[in-house]
Parts: sequence; C-alpha cells; structure tokens
Amino acid sequence: MTQIHLRNSKTRKLEEFVPLDPANVRMYLCGPTVYDRAHLGNARPVVVFDVLYRLLRHVYGPDHVTYVRNFTDVDDKINATALARKEAGAPGTLEELIRERTEETIGWYHADMDALGALRPDHEPRATDFIGAMIAMIEDLIAKGHAYAKDGHVLFRVRSYKEYGALSGRSVDDMIAGARVEVAPFKEDPMDFVLWKPSDAGLPGWDSPWGRGRPGWHIECSAMSYELLGASFDIHAGGIDLQFPHHENEIAQSCCAHPEGGFARYWLHNEMLQVEGKKMSKSLGNFFTVRDLLDGHDGEPGIPGEVIRFVFLQTHYGKPMDWTAEKARQAEATLRKWRAMTAGVEPGTVAPEVIAALADDLNTAGAIAVLHGIKDPATLKASAAMLGLLEDGMGDWAQAPEADLSSLAAKLAALRATAMETKDFAPVDALKSALIEAGVEVRMSKAGVELVPGAGFDSSKLEGL
Repeated sequence: MTQIHLRNSKTRKLEEFVPLDPANVRMYLCGPTVYDRAHLGNARPVVVFDVLYRLLRHVYGPDHVTYVRNFTDVDDKINATALARKEAGAPGTLEELIRERTEETIGWYHADMDALGALRPDHEPRATDFIGAMIAMIEDLIAKGHAYAKDGHVLFRVRSYKEYGALSGRSVDDMIAGARVEVAPFKEDPMDFVLWKPSDAGLPGWDSPWGRGRPGWHIECSAMSYELLGASFDIHAGGIDLQFPHHENEIAQSCCAHPEGGFARYWLHNEMLQVEGKKMSKSLGNFFTVRDLLDGHDGEPGIPGEVIRFVFLQTHYGKPMDWTAEKARQAEATLRKWRAMTAGVEPGTVAPEVIAALADDLNTAGAIAVLHGIKDPATLKASAAMLGLLEDGMGDWAQAPEADLSSLAAKLAALRATAMETKDFAPVDALKSALIEAGVEVRMSKAGVELVPGAGFDSSKLEGL
C-alpha cells in the first residue's frame, strides 16, 4: 500500500500518515460561512484538499474514506444581510429571510465548487441542524469546570486547558500581550471565548438553559465533527488564517469535552492567496469571487473552472500562492494540448510517479511536472484525474471552435516559400504574430503549415488577414 506523508501543523514535522482505522479514514475541512459568494481565497482549501480526498480514496478505497465539510449558517454577517433585506421591504420573517439567504448562498457555493472540479464531501452538515448537540456539549463543559455562564453568555475558560496554544505555538500570556482581545464584563479572563450568546427579539435564537440565544462560531465545528467523526479522527484541514483562534479553540473545547479522544491527529493548513503579487483586497481593486472569474468581470472573458483548478495546483498548498493572468493563460494552453491528446481515450493506469508525488505531502506541483512528461494518452488521462483534471465532465470549455483556417494556412505557407527565396521573413513574422494574437496556434514544419484554434481564439481578429 502507498505510504502517505503529511506535514502536521501541530508538530511542525513531516509525518507518516497512519489512520486510526484504515477501513474508515476520516477528514474534516472547515467550510464557508454562507452569507455571500465564495472569493478566490475561499476556493483554495477546497481544491487542494479535494486532491487529498482523491488520494485517500485511491489508497484506502472510496468506501473507506469519510470527508466532512460544514456550512456555517448561523452568523452575525448572515443576520446583517437578512436584516438589510427586511429593511429593504423583502417579505417574510427574519428567520425566513435568513433561511432564504443561506439556501441561496449554499446553491451558489455548490455551483462554484462543482465548476472547479471539487468532489462533494460525504457529509455537509449545517450548523443549524446541530444546535442540540452544541447545547449538550456546552453543558458538559460547564459540568467539568471548563466553561461558565454569566449574563446570558457561556464562555470557555481558556486557562483550564493546559495545552492551549500548542497548535499556533504561542502561550496565553503572549496572545494577550500581542493581540486585540475583547474585554467584556462577563469574562473571567480576556482570552476566554464565547460558546453561547444571547439573542434579542430581532435576531435568530434557540432556547437553552442560559436563555434564548445562539452558538459561538468555534463550538459549531467541534459539535459537528464529534457527531459525524467521533471523539478522535484523522485529519483536520483549513486555511492558515483559521489556525488561531478558530482551530486553537476547537482543540481546547473538544479535548476538554471528550478527554477520552484526541480530536484531530493531523492538522493541515494551506497558505494564503495573492493576486498579481499583492494581497487580495477590495481597496486594491484585485478582489474577486470565483464566479467573477468563471463568468468574466471588468471586461475580461470568463476562465474555465478547470483552468482555475490547474493554477491552484501548480503551487504547493503549504506555500503562498500568487494568482496571475499569465498563469491562467499558460494553464489553458497546457490543458488544451492535453485534452487534444486524450480526446476519445479511455483512462488507463495512473502513473506511479504521480501517486508518489501526491503521497509526499500532497506535492501537486511535482505531480503536474510528471504529467508533462507522460506520452501515453491513456496514462495521462488517468494520472491527471488524480488531480481532478481532464475528467470528461469538465471539458466542454476546451472544444475546438469551428473555424476554417485553410486559406490563411495556404497564405502563410506561400509567404514562407517566398521568404526562403528572398530571405525576407518580415511578412511571415507579421502574419504569424497576427494569428497568435487572434488565439490561433501556428504549427510550421517541413510538411507544411497547420493552424489550430487555441486558447482565447477570436475569429473577429482574423478579419482583414
């Protein structure tokens, strides 16, 4: 059996992956808060850890892997969006408008992630379906002395968990000194965090022993992962921006509620995403959603989901990734070439070198390098599928556009023949440049000239040539 090695964020070491139960390998990924479209940075963990899911299914068998990715559908941002709709005159109660917004946003999310070739997880729990489990977990933490209730709030007593800070590598006192922490009259300690908070009549809420209220963010993932994966499971993944405080708090409350378990054994964090070398932000005008890229924005044409996925996978998940238009162009050209090679071919056997690269801490860039060297179309198709590429359902975008370029091919061949006599290649270069600008791939050999519509083909640019 293939041996997988993963860099564990908690130990900061590359470790041999040994599942608790090879017959049920379990993985949890923090999913989105469903108040708006997913931006490009939100999509990176979905894509990179989708490859890990594919690798685990390949190694242990599709029926022996359980993948959970949650939806946070109770949140102040969701409430604010629904309130804005209500104030704008939308019909329905606030609860109905919240449900309408989250349903709409989950639909968008599924469509966008499907377009990027991400497999649906085995379970996609919604926080609102697990409120009872959250309340039970909070009651247990209070009973064990790890949490306390005050003024309608319940807070986790951070200093009751001695290992707090191990994941992010900081002590509680360092965190207080170096971070802005919420000072509130109901807190025993500045670092204590909310497990439950009160809801007024204008906000969604659930009955609890501490009054009508709603859960804090961190308890949601702990309760859902426990209910679906147990007190101990194999892998917890997410963006590096969630390492503190979200993942740190998950560990603390889960390990205190269920000391018989170890919560997640391997922690994987993907690094952040940049755009053209800069942090993505609305103020810089380089902030866009996945849908912006798929459909086109600011006059730019849409980019196929498979191309977006390819760009993501060219960078190791543990390194910052820079999205550039040039990378997208190169990725599209490569995928067009590979799709032409594998058209109509049944997938063969995955190249062992691709599996070896992915088993080495999910080295997707190394796996892509292997793909570039594969000559057999059947092997290429099967190997690319391990990365979610060249799959039949993803390839409609790469269909060659209808275009009769024979007259232009004949013209270029004639110009080349003349140039061989006159040694003046300027007319050849000019026509060739114009064809490339129109998205035509120019193939010149001793056998003749072949013109193929390629990436970004625009027939309007051929007029006058």
